[in-house]
Amino acid sequence: MISVRGLRKHYKVHKRPPGLKAALRSLIHRSYTTVKAVDGISFDIRPGERVGFLGPNGAGKTTTLKVLSGLLYPSDGEVTVDGHVPQKREEAFLKKIMLVMGQKQQLLWDLPPAETFELNRAIYDVPQAQYKKTISDLIELLEIGDLIGKPTRQLSLGERMKCELAAALIHQPRVLFLDEPTIGLDVAMQATMRTFIKEYNEKYGATLILTSHYMDDVAALCPRVIVIDKGLLSYDGGLDALVQRVRPEKRVVLRLSEEVDAGRLSPLGRVVTHEPGTAVLQVQQEAVNATITRALSTLPVMDLTVENAPLEEVMSELFAESKARRTAVSEPVPA
Repeated sequence: MISVRGLRKHYKVHKRPPGLKAALRSLIHRSYTTVKAVDGISFDIRPGERVGFLGPNGAGKTTTLKVLSGLLYPSDGEVTVDGHVPQKREEAFLKKIMLVMGQKQQLLWDLPPAETFELNRAIYDVPQAQYKKTISDLIELLEIGDLIGKPTRQLSLGERMKCELAAALIHQPRVLFLDEPTIGLDVAMQATMRTFIKEYNEKYGATLILTSHYMDDVAALCPRVIVIDKGLLSYDGGLDALVQRVRPEKRVVLRLSEEVDAGRLSPLGRVVTHEPGTAVLQVQQEAVNATITRALSTLPVMDLTVENAPLEEVMSELFAESKARRTAVSEPVPA
């Protein structure tokens, strides 16, 4: 469905120091620097896949999504989406995709969302019968029946985002580019949005690329992740495999019926957190069974769970590894 080969997107950016003299000097002579937003990444995504597209701020995630949706021209490389070259902006291509950005909105501020729905129906030339069926399904899935008649300015952020998604899906796109769709939403609304996105993917077989700094979104929706950093590909593969590679240790979470001294916990593994009634231990994977047996026999355990390391820690460590590799490459070799 999506094929990317050697994608590069470089910008020339004007830079100058502050001050009036520098401002006047820049009118005559400008100095430019090249910013490599994306610098030669390649990947393929199959139809119906849900893929997390991750990286720190400034990694090139949004730039890549804009190239895939045809909003930006690549500096180099080849990109196709369902057989189309995005920058050609063919009508058939535009009817197959949708880019949803959590920090942008298409709803008309003083009009109810229903007006935007009807506008999008006309723009995408959706037949009335199909439109009525689609909007009925979306209203039911997103539970927005009592919202679509209110002016957009009267809706909360979460209500607006649900209506934004509905507006984006009027034409039943085959490819969804979601850029921070849950940004700013509370925990309950984030869960609602994740459930809807997953249901839409399963019902219509849509291909999904998701960028998000909320790791709960990624864990719930994306079996596969692509990680980029400073425009370079750091990882492409299964989310579980990434966790096992970066942080193979396990977390043993203990709920205790009484307070336990830290000295009784340390022989079981590295104590990550220790509070009255709870403790979290980090242990090697091969030592999990022995740790559980010993904890049950020596501590007042009420409940016990075994978990992977938090995904936030995994991503942070992966970014640190990537930065260390870049630093090693850039350092001059001693004579």
